Amino acid sequence: MLSILGLAFFGGLRELALVPWALLALLSAADLLMSFSRRKQLVFDMRPEIFVGEMQVLKLQVPDAPKDLQARLEWPKGLSGAAEFEFSIGPDGTGSAEIDCRGVRRGIWAFEHLWLHWSSRLKLFDFVPRLNFALEVQVVPNIRMIQSGEIATTVQSTLYGVKENRAIGEGSEFHQLRDFVQGMDVKSIDWKRSAKRRGLVAKELRSERNHHVIVALDNGYLMREEIAGLPKIDHAVTAALAVAWAAAIGGDLVGYYAYDVRPRSFVAPRAGRQTFARLRTWTSELAYVGHETNHTLALTELNARTPKRSLIIIFTDFIDTTSAELLIENIAILSKRHLLIFVTIRDPEVEALVESAPKDLDGVATLVAANQTISERRLVLEKLARLGVTVLDARPDTVTAKLISTYLEIKARELI
Repeated sequence: MLSILGLAFFGGLRELALVPWALLALLSAADLLMSFSRRKQLVFDMRPEIFVGEMQVLKLQVPDAPKDLQARLEWPKGLSGAAEFEFSIGPDGTGSAEIDCRGVRRGIWAFEHLWLHWSSRLKLFDFVPRLNFALEVQVVPNIRMIQSGEIATTVQSTLYGVKENRAIGEGSEFHQLRDFVQGMDVKSIDWKRSAKRRGLVAKELRSERNHHVIVALDNGYLMREEIAGLPKIDHAVTAALAVAWAAAIGGDLVGYYAYDVRPRSFVAPRAGRQTFARLRTWTSELAYVGHETNHTLALTELNARTPKRSLIIIFTDFIDTTSAELLIENIAILSKRHLLIFVTIRDPEVEALVESAPKDLDGVATLVAANQTISERRLVLEKLARLGVTVLDARPDTVTAKLISTYLEIKARELI
């Protein structure tokens, strides 16, 4: 503007029009000299492993940081957090930032770049350097309840108590013989051994161990739907690992099975806590797929691979009564030989839609659709219950506790 005015009023002194540009050049050079600093270095710290659905803190430090230092971070698909944040400058001039990082997908995820941003001393320039950010974080299935010892305490106190609970007279596994005394059940008398000893002896039974427990995970596209910020398959994996640990502590043999458009992997039931370690590794490597589940092929294959009566825990989902017809038919066949627990994860947001009053016509349409979805879901679960299948339809935050309680009740009642 000053150059234009100089040319208009002082046409003969064109050199004056260059003065503003010269001043700007001097100010720019001075601003660059005052703002000059060495290449920024990034120091970072974070645990290399994070449970899916949980938070970890990513700590960043930039030595010799300017006062208004900001940053933008490009998050990998399996992690989420603040995209933009500011650094706090310490007395020694080091910029520090702590960002909450949440694991949202299982797998190994890598950070690649971090963009810094700050202004020069005279605010004439903005610096936006890109720093390499070589950090890998592995998001693994959530076993927080197992690490805390909560499941072990629950199982041991329920099945054994302070001393081993042998479920005398109610179990199916022979434990020992003892002298028959008045008040004992006459049916417990072992007549052959009593004849040999010439005195009445009774059989003492205890709850049978070494049952076969198989965790079957449907990994089809319906299980990729997000509930409470995580895919259904991750909620299912958390509950599956918890009940597998409970079964291992309870003395049962644990196997696992995964399927989608076809059967993917099957491991026969095995004893010991090492089986849980293999199960955890297997679930960590379970990929997110977009195929539709073939329940007929998958459940027929599972029935053929498990000749012995087992407790089979099926984690799956369905859309409506029509899509669930084949699922019900195949579960009916499977339930003739095995004891089944059918686990689905309920969406709290759908329930909230039903409980809230609509404000407009779009809200009315949403309410009708939500009611229909819940009604059809209830019809399918009622059909399964009439087949003798134990149905567990729970919210993500309660499914693990309810599943372990159901397993302990089945084991205590000797239903397998």
